[in-house]
Amino acid sequence: MEAILAGGCFWCTEAVFQRVKGVTSVEPGFCGGNIKNPPYREVVQGRTGHAEAIRIVYDESIVSYSNLLEVFMATHDPTTLNRQGYDIGSHYRSAIFYVNEEQEKIARDYVEDLEESGEFDDPIVTEIAPGSAFYPAEKHHENYYNNNRDQDYCQIIIDPKIRKLLSKHADLAITS
Repeated sequence: MEAILAGGCFWCTEAVFQRVKGVTSVEPGFCGGNIKNPPYREVVQGRTGHAEAIRIVYDESIVSYSNLLEVFMATHDPTTLNRQGYDIGSHYRSAIFYVNEEQEKIARDYVEDLEESGEFDDPIVTEIAPGSAFYPAEKHHENYYNNNRDQDYCQIIIDPKIRKLLSKHADLAITS
């Protein structure tokens, strides 16, 4: 099965979901914009309407779509519009791009339940939209965290997200 999520910088979301049981692949790219095959430079300048996103392929017998949404919401801030930490712009927006009606229903119900639970102090601004075309990012963006763990960005921004996965959803995390 496939899921497309956008939660800020795709280096962050890729690193988190590479550590989730049942996820067989994670690909950084772009979704939700208005031109075909957008280059990274155009996306980050806000010219295309795309969000930095990841396409996840997962085994439903190991991890459910609902589980993926739980990890997603726990490892980024779904209450900040067009921003994740220091990353600012509409291409860093929080979005769930569903690929079928079942995913849409699960996403809408889950966000509604989260809102009602009061887990977040501020309203959830995560966009829920059809996962139209997904465009893979340039190759040097793939596996970024695993290839660059010593960089400050990885240690300061990505490491805490992985720690959230391990603490809030240890049952879903790959620990070895």
